[in-house]
Amino acid sequence: MGDLSHRSFVKTIAVMLLAGALGFALPALGAETQAAKDGAADTGADLPAAPVEIDGHVLFRVRGTSVLPAEKRAAAIVGRIETLAADGDLPVEAAHAVEFESGTGIFVGNQRVLVVLDADAQLESVDRRVLASTIVYGIQEAITRYRQERSREALVRKAARAIIASTILAVLFALVLWFSRRLHAALESRYRQRVHSVGIQSFQIVRAEQIWDALQRLISGARVIVLFVAGFIYLQYVLTLLPWTRGTANRLLGYILDPLGVMGRGIVKEIPDMFFLAILFSITRYLLKLVHLFFAAVGRGEVALSGFDPEWAESTYKLVRVVAVVFTLVVAYPYIPGSDSEAFKGISIFIGIIFSLGSSSAIANLIAGYLMTYRRAFRVGDRVKIGETMGDVVETRLQVTHLKTIKNEEVIIPNSTILNNEVVNYSSLARRDGLILHATVDIGYGTPWRQVEAMLLMAAQRTAGLMKEPVPFILQQALGGFAVTYELNVYCDNAQSMARTYTALRRNILDVFNEYGVQIMTPAYEGDPEAPKVVRKEDWFNAPAQTTEAVINDGHKP
Repeated sequence: MGDLSHRSFVKTIAVMLLAGALGFALPALGAETQAAKDGAADTGADLPAAPVEIDGHVLFRVRGTSVLPAEKRAAAIVGRIETLAADGDLPVEAAHAVEFESGTGIFVGNQRVLVVLDADAQLESVDRRVLASTIVYGIQEAITRYRQERSREALVRKAARAIIASTILAVLFALVLWFSRRLHAALESRYRQRVHSVGIQSFQIVRAEQIWDALQRLISGARVIVLFVAGFIYLQYVLTLLPWTRGTANRLLGYILDPLGVMGRGIVKEIPDMFFLAILFSITRYLLKLVHLFFAAVGRGEVALSGFDPEWAESTYKLVRVVAVVFTLVVAYPYIPGSDSEAFKGISIFIGIIFSLGSSSAIANLIAGYLMTYRRAFRVGDRVKIGETMGDVVETRLQVTHLKTIKNEEVIIPNSTILNNEVVNYSSLARRDGLILHATVDIGYGTPWRQVEAMLLMAAQRTAGLMKEPVPFILQQALGGFAVTYELNVYCDNAQSMARTYTALRRNILDVFNEYGVQIMTPAYEGDPEAPKVVRKEDWFNAPAQTTEAVINDGHKP
């Protein structure tokens, strides 16, 4: 009876001590204990898991809860284990499990590490207590390994291995560079002269220099690959030696292979769409070739279309090509890889905004270019005047038109500006009916008008480059206060020679009027003269009027 009482007393004391120890530990459970209570009803099937990894070794995995995500929970557990492992006075055997209502607590001494939940057990498909025992054993091994790998002897040994690996890498780099230079020198001396161009008869398909450059790039590429592989192996080995970087070393290959794997799976997934895009591209390209051949024949005059100017062929083809490409893009858009991603949509919207903001003037010039093409305002080679600029059209584009002035200046005018200004085309009618050039003189009332007109027609006859038919004609523009205004009109079929023809015509007018003593001037009026300033009838046909009266009479008809 006394022995039984003694045992009960001992059990009571043990329970009280355990309760006291847990009294210090339970407040430290904090968010994880509360998360265990809140997540007790969760099955864990819909919650992600995260690995508890120390020095590149995965000890176990834990589930997250609605309160504490898996990544944060795993990071907190790793921090506690590393803190306990850094305490060399804490024995490894102090790790043990304690059962709670909501889970199994894992302690090292009186320090809580984690609480194993039912969701964690479901993740591993084992009983919660069995999982807790396994975790205790894994924590003990992790603490032991943590302390051993950070001992002085282990770090010195790993440093020596790293130095040896660095030396081997340096030697390997030197050997690869030396071998590549020797290989290049050997190829240069022995085989450079043997590399010939590849061609058909006199047409070279691939030149010898291109073949030699490709061979050099091949050698350089092989050298880069060898050096990269050697450097990667060295880096992974050195990072594996150190416990702090072992996790990065384990993931180093994944950093390269994972993107390649993602791209490979994406390519395999998009193969049907790629086939569709390839077929659509081929059909569109073939149709555009047929359309180009058709409009090229129209432009050469081999195919005649009613009401269609052959000069419209090239512009029409460009317009049809734009429409076809836009239609093809609309059809192909859903099949472009990644077109349904938010990033692709965002980039598309951004490009659309930039295009709409920055291309308003470009679109206006483009539309104006097509409008001018079909309005037949001018063609290449015409002498035109646009606004204040006069010159010959040397090139027409969809955005701008190039003019060459008589001063040998190139003026580039936006098509929208041309569309909003008047265009004077000197060449369009000159080829068929002739361009009318005119010169104006003011002659006093004292000179007979028949004499003046005869002299003007004589000046026209002396001017080279004028058309004989239609014949020149003269218009009396005004009977001014002091003089009569005469306008000589002549025909010219070469608009490009306007400046030279005008100069020659004005020179001849001056010569003729000087020959016959007629002044080209407007007398200033100061008072009434003693005799009226009239032409006597006997002077109406003063020379050269009497010899050209018939010509004068015909010249009154414009």
